Amino acid sequence: MKLSRLTLRIQGVCRNASKNLFSSSSSSLSSSSLSSKLLTSQTPSSEVTERKKENLSRRSPTFPTKNEPNSSLYRRISPVGDPDISIIPVLDQWVSEGREVDKESLINIIASLKKYKRFKHALEISEWMTNKRYIPPMKDDIKSRLPLIYKVHGLEKAEEFYNNISQIFKGYEVDTTLLYIYSLEKSVDKAEAVMQKLRKTGCPMTAFPYNILLNLYYHIRDWAKMDALTKEMAKNGIYGDRHSFTPLLNAYAANSDIEGLNRTMAIMEADPRVCMDCKTYIFAANAFLKTGLVEKCLKLMKDAEMAITVKDRYKSLNTLLRMYTDLGKKDEVYRIWKRLAEKKIYNTGYRRMINSLLRFDDVEGAERVFEEWETKGLSYDFVILDELIDVYVKTGNLGKAEILLKHGIEKGGNPTFRTWYCLTIGYIEDNQVVKGFEALKNATFSCRFLPFQEPVKDKLAIVLECLESRRNMEEVAGFMKSLEAEGIFSSTVCGRLLDFIVNETSKS
Repeated sequence: MKLSRLTLRIQGVCRNASKNLFSSSSSSLSSSSLSSKLLTSQTPSSEVTERKKENLSRRSPTFPTKNEPNSSLYRRISPVGDPDISIIPVLDQWVSEGREVDKESLINIIASLKKYKRFKHALEISEWMTNKRYIPPMKDDIKSRLPLIYKVHGLEKAEEFYNNISQIFKGYEVDTTLLYIYSLEKSVDKAEAVMQKLRKTGCPMTAFPYNILLNLYYHIRDWAKMDALTKEMAKNGIYGDRHSFTPLLNAYAANSDIEGLNRTMAIMEADPRVCMDCKTYIFAANAFLKTGLVEKCLKLMKDAEMAITVKDRYKSLNTLLRMYTDLGKKDEVYRIWKRLAEKKIYNTGYRRMINSLLRFDDVEGAERVFEEWETKGLSYDFVILDELIDVYVKTGNLGKAEILLKHGIEKGGNPTFRTWYCLTIGYIEDNQVVKGFEALKNATFSCRFLPFQEPVKDKLAIVLECLESRRNMEEVAGFMKSLEAEGIFSSTVCGRLLDFIVNETSKS
């Protein structure tokens, strides 16, 4: 549901809502270091503007380049973030200037665009390379393009592309890519047909297509077919790698088969061809945790930590930090944080640590980590502030939540949907319904929200529509009850919002 009937008057009120929120605030804070810092912070408006510009530039994706002479092409493509805007004119302009079209550079750009989930632009480059006949297509290009077509246009177009390509481009690699697409779609019959085709080609088979099919069978919970496929691999002398064993671990965990878990883990650790790495140990630890084997899980987490490499260090330590949080091991969380701090920590790390400490009710520790984050000069992400704002609201410290909100805006940050949603609940439960309604407007018009938040955001838009369109109050009351039933608002919030709507509509 997209909001279409709210008037410009409400939008104007929304734009001024953050200023209104602070106009009548008289809340005081404790003398914590965070509070005193926020209370004394004064940021000139010109500095706020510069910081906003800096934050925007930091958020713009930049692409690594292996070919420095062509790096300016990356810089031209990078700012075109809107998938509805084609980058073909950028590429055509590049050629019209007499510049070289280098396949290696274009492939690097495609890889980087895929990393940032800019699949439409990656597909445009892939098609442009061959459609303009600058670079003749190879099997690798077809293999790369097929999943891009699937992600951008869906299964039907991907199948159409596959059916229309020359037979010389088909074969083991491209067919395996099609098998992977069918596994994502959970199209069992089509996947099995492709697998049978691969078997009949007579080409030497690797574990890769078997791994794809094993994962598919795991996701549809077909344990018998998983068992049959592993027996086929053994019969044909195809040695499983770590990707072959991970769906088996998941299957045993799903069936609480401790014996199967232990047996599979022993095989993996004994076979050097499995190549146990940090990610695999973490995966195995999660499988054992699902069956309640905490000590085994902790042992595997230690093994994972020992297997960390320079390349996967940051991501792996963050994952272990989360897992220790889930297990309630606060000392281990601080120990992992100390290891992370040996090198640069990014926003994701600070957010995860703050979230972890708040789960342990260590608010002071979370505030200290927040203060440290602010000194690092990283892009000012309000998602990090949201962790503290949320806990302040839930513990009745609305004053601290307001000051942190104001402080973040002064620093050039942009409040998110979660920011305003938390404040909406906090204000209304504190019987500050007018301020709560202002926060609700900001939540509804917030540009920063995650996909799973959109249904809630749309329901808040209906609340505003109820006020604007003077709906039947019985209908409004029924809608409020649905918000309570879905856990979007408490009965207190729903009751006060309903009273507010009734009073406002009666004034009109």
